[in-house]
Amino acid sequence: MKFGVHSILFSDSFLEKDLPLLEKLKKMGFDTVEMPPFDQENFPASKVKQMSEELGLDINIAYGLEPEHNIISPDADVRRAGIDFTKKLVDISNKAGAKIFGGVIYCPWGYTTGKAPTKDEWSWGVEGFREIAEYAASESDLVLCVEPINRMESHFINTLEAGSRFVEDLGMKNVKLIMDTYHLIREETSVYDSITAAGKHIAYVHSNENHRGIPGSGLVPWEEVFRALKAINFDGCMTLESFNPNNENCASMGCIWRKLADSPEQLASEGLKFLKKMAG
Repeated sequence: MKFGVHSILFSDSFLEKDLPLLEKLKKMGFDTVEMPPFDQENFPASKVKQMSEELGLDINIAYGLEPEHNIISPDADVRRAGIDFTKKLVDISNKAGAKIFGGVIYCPWGYTTGKAPTKDEWSWGVEGFREIAEYAASESDLVLCVEPINRMESHFINTLEAGSRFVEDLGMKNVKLIMDTYHLIREETSVYDSITAAGKHIAYVHSNENHRGIPGSGLVPWEEVFRALKAINFDGCMTLESFNPNNENCASMGCIWRKLADSPEQLASEGLKFLKKMAG
């Protein structure tokens, strides 16, 4: 298993000024860095690829779509804009040398309609995301990872079972799931059963505490999580994802209103130590 960390713990976005972070995180013992190209025009994709290759780091790209790029919108023009924009993110991921492009990339992050997903929304989501996946498959070996998130942040895909159905309906080999412990413990009835049932689809793991703090300091049943990952023979990357309350943009997006550690470095280093210990 490899271990990664999300750059959002240290910086609101990822720009050229953040490139030294790659060397810092490599020295801290991480194998992978996940990063968000929120500012697509100024995201240093080529330099990220060059520097990560020199350091021996893997790169994953993360994103949460905006309302104007809603692939499940009742407005066909908005759906089209979402598909085209997500293809652009695929291109950016390839340019950065990413192995995985994932997150809330199938509908807007924070988008809810006040009711359960409809058949039309499901059809629009499958149809639109299949076009994106076909485009990605024609360009590279990039893996697209759909992330089920909790019901407060989306009404569309909340559980690993729903995520598995979405992946199966797509029928594309390059589409998998992110399993995120923060969302998992809010939506599943059994940590072990949900992970093992979705096992063949899980390609990536986000390790989060229930409060987004240092893994091992909260309520996530880590022994059960790792027991399930062992049962499915998971050998991918587990990435520590948290937010820095001093970065106002992302702290607001992630609803982080209090200090989670003395520093981002403490959260990352102690979290990595704990996760490696749990993995054995």
